[in-house]
Amino acid sequence: MRIDRAKPIPLEALLVGDLTAIDERGTQSGIDKRPVTGPLNLSATGLIGDHQGDLKRHGGVEKAVHHYPGDHYRLWQSEIGPISVLDHPGAFGENLSTSGLTEDDVAVGDRFRLGSALLEVSQGRQPCWKLNKRFGLNDMARRVQQSGRTGWYYRVIEEGRVCPDDALIMVERLYPAWTIRRLWHYLYVDTMNRDALREIANLAILPANWRDYASKRLATRTVEDWTRRLEGQQEG
Repeated sequence: MRIDRAKPIPLEALLVGDLTAIDERGTQSGIDKRPVTGPLNLSATGLIGDHQGDLKRHGGVEKAVHHYPGDHYRLWQSEIGPISVLDHPGAFGENLSTSGLTEDDVAVGDRFRLGSALLEVSQGRQPCWKLNKRFGLNDMARRVQQSGRTGWYYRVIEEGRVCPDDALIMVERLYPAWTIRRLWHYLYVDTMNRDALREIANLAILPANWRDYASKRLATRTVEDWTRRLEGQQEG
């Protein structure tokens, strides 16, 4: 889908989360995001007031802001039933919620103005086991991965101030062919497409770990094991 640059995408919610225990072991997570009503400063590592429990795998400059389409909520409700976390934005730990913008529309390298900040799409989300705890379903992370309804992350090109009533305005497309959906397809569906893997390995806009996946698959002719990320508590 072609994004109309002249048509802003209004925020439906701007969200941050405090650290809370997500399991019986007391593992801390910031996945429980709640809407804010006032402006927030956005730094290179995320919204001021937002928290992540595992800074090795969440947050940081390549995952500064998480965007999850509100468009997907109705689909999830039809598939898994009326789970309470789906009653409002924030179910997936997102910082931005909108309608009218999905993984089919957005490509890595897309730049959006939000308030006075400038964001750049960096990668899709790789769901982890914390979604299982969040939804009370042992296979929720795997469902998200298989569906392609993963959402995506931004890096912050220009820090600034954002408000709940701001809108995303596209200002530049760097790699329009590489949508989040297309990346997902070659990461999780057509996993050994060597032509696509070569392109991904050389796609400089992607974080190094995504390019490494492609390079390692090309070298080993095998796909990495996702079990610990999706089901275990060692990765997330």
